[in-house]
Amino acid sequence: MTSASEAPVRVGVFGLLGSGNLGNDGSLEAVLGYLRAEHPEAVVDALCGGPEAVATRYRIPATRLHWYRGEYRTASRAGAIAAKGLGKLVDAFRTAAWVRRHDVVIVPGMGVLEATLPLRPWGFPYALFLLCASGRLFGTRVALVGVGAAAIGRRPTRALMRWSARLAAYRSYRDDQSRDAMRAMGVDTARDEVYQDLAFALPTLPASAPSGPPGRVCVGVMAFHGGNDDRSRAEEIHRRYLDGTTRFVRALVEDGRPVRLLTGDEGDVPVVSAILDAVDSPLVTAAEAASLADLMKEMAAADTVVATRYHNLVCALKAGTPTLALSYAAKSDALMDRMGLGAYCHPAREVDADRLLAQFRALEQRSAQLRRTLAERNLVAARQLRDQFTALTAALFPTTDHAHARTRQETP
Repeated sequence: MTSASEAPVRVGVFGLLGSGNLGNDGSLEAVLGYLRAEHPEAVVDALCGGPEAVATRYRIPATRLHWYRGEYRTASRAGAIAAKGLGKLVDAFRTAAWVRRHDVVIVPGMGVLEATLPLRPWGFPYALFLLCASGRLFGTRVALVGVGAAAIGRRPTRALMRWSARLAAYRSYRDDQSRDAMRAMGVDTARDEVYQDLAFALPTLPASAPSGPPGRVCVGVMAFHGGNDDRSRAEEIHRRYLDGTTRFVRALVEDGRPVRLLTGDEGDVPVVSAILDAVDSPLVTAAEAASLADLMKEMAAADTVVATRYHNLVCALKAGTPTLALSYAAKSDALMDRMGLGAYCHPAREVDADRLLAQFRALEQRSAQLRRTLAERNLVAARQLRDQFTALTAALFPTTDHAHARTRQETP
């Protein structure tokens, strides 16, 4: 409890939150759960991409991340280019003013230090740099909690990410590859720890072991166009991914398997529509998931999951359902390996429907064993995240941590 003489701790959360990406919002939900359980005295608000959605869903005040509302639209006309440039200047002052009002700012998970998907340096990387620089300037502790990172080829983006990480007061990562990538980029990671992805802290329903004939397969799709270095081949990569995934779904239907199509971002909806049109079978349906909890509910009821988006994989693995990854980045391979399913990865850039179907059948043959493996790995993940939140309290809330310890000692 905070005494009358003590001001409550002011905590900000920051990121592309409320913008239609379920993984980002799941990471926020996990951190808010931690704050409400361990630091109920904290006053929390957000600087984020979708303030209306965050304020409505999570009941915290929220401010728009960018002054210019067309930040993530391509600017071609002179007026739009000028407005976007002005927005960069305005955002520097807006971000600094917001950071200054807080004791702590948390960036909850997300791949904020990677460019595995197309990314412009003056978009989110610039926003993250402004946050971390403002934190250092005003003495506000900025924490990058359970984030993803990857080697970045383009120099402006790499420089902004490196300086953001260096300026943060606390860093932890969701896999070893992320920490290694930041070390290779010149960041001192000697005190940085690795834990499981924050979404593993969310509650979920246990998976139900299948009985009777083969049942539903959840297929998580993605509007995949390659990474930051694949811009010249983006449409070719997307066509290959869509064609291979569609052929795989058609093969499942020919085997009489019901298929449930899932997304993880609003941008994935056209891929679902394309597959539904191409396969045209009552066995193929689409879910309208509004959160990671919705995704986990779908996946817990499935026999098997095949998924592309990173947090689709997290949901399936946390639900304890045997999973095959259409992997588009090293983070997916690392997650699958960590959860004991490293043999069941297939490249999203080169989807071969026949080979994917063979991997899928091999996965299902080991279903019972893999469910036991996932149950064991999920217990390890839960322990790691308890350690993560304990470390976060020690790093960011030392005064309240000591106060809580005294309260526990004084309680009869």
